[in-house]
Amino acid sequence: MLDVSVLVYPGMSAFETGIVTEVFGLPRPEFDRPWYRLVVCAPSAAPVPMIGGATLTTPFGLADFAAADTVIVPGVADVHRDPPAAVLDALRAAHDRGARILSICSGAFALAAAGLLDGRRATTHWRYADLLRRRFPAVHVDPGVLYLADGDVWTSAGSAAGLDLCLHVVRADHGAAIANAVARRLVVQPHRDGGQAQYIEAPMPADVGDDRIARSVDWALAHLAEPLSVDVLARQAHMSPRTYLRHFTRTTGTSPIRWLIRQRVQASLALLESTDTPIEQIAAAVGFDTPVTFRHHFAATMRTSPSAYRQAFRTERSAAGR
Repeated sequence: MLDVSVLVYPGMSAFETGIVTEVFGLPRPEFDRPWYRLVVCAPSAAPVPMIGGATLTTPFGLADFAAADTVIVPGVADVHRDPPAAVLDALRAAHDRGARILSICSGAFALAAAGLLDGRRATTHWRYADLLRRRFPAVHVDPGVLYLADGDVWTSAGSAAGLDLCLHVVRADHGAAIANAVARRLVVQPHRDGGQAQYIEAPMPADVGDDRIARSVDWALAHLAEPLSVDVLARQAHMSPRTYLRHFTRTTGTSPIRWLIRQRVQASLALLESTDTPIEQIAAAVGFDTPVTFRHHFAATMRTSPSAYRQAFRTERSAAGR
């Protein structure tokens, strides 16, 4: 699966194509193994206009796009309309040949229009999930994940989740140590299994407009290891529990308890990544009553276990030391 192609289209952002280029296009002489060969392809020979006024030209067309081992659609020009028939034919031809098909963000609409997602689980950016489900009812849309691999068709959520998916490809092709090394060079986490829900709900805006809520939030972050409840937080804000719950939800978009769980899981990540502290002690240090409760909420938030998350970073440290 070393030959990779990515499709460009009018009105595109350079970001998604840049993700693909960074992961698959840059030479990696530090790895003692063959690396990917990337071609950037366009539907026609005409220059492709991009956001910001730039244009892109490439000698590679749809025949080159369909001939690759891994074929990537980083988005579509319009989620309400199907891509050109020639693009859909190229996707079908690649799939019929046995290519691995990937989409980033709204690129899932192209895969669905080509019929490649029928009967499969797929994801896209959360803001497009309902539209994808309505337009293509044969697709099992899961808006809660960062990426999905269903057989030989892989899809990712919003633009940045395309980086997670591309690193997952490297992990599948070359193993965790190589994928972690690539992630380290990109200065990103090698294994980010959390879903989109954390971004949809916006657990805590950067600017909390209500000073009383902000003070209680700051206090809670400094006392995560202690038993915390709505009553305790409400007292810090000098409100009744009912009033506090209403103000907190209106200000942050989530409930105090759900926000608190998320903060405790986030606080555990640094301990898992950088220490050998037992899971039981980490659970207590960030405020969970039991290790079982910690594992449950960690898995629900991060879509992996604390031990598996730690192992990903141990693998990275091991690779860095060689």
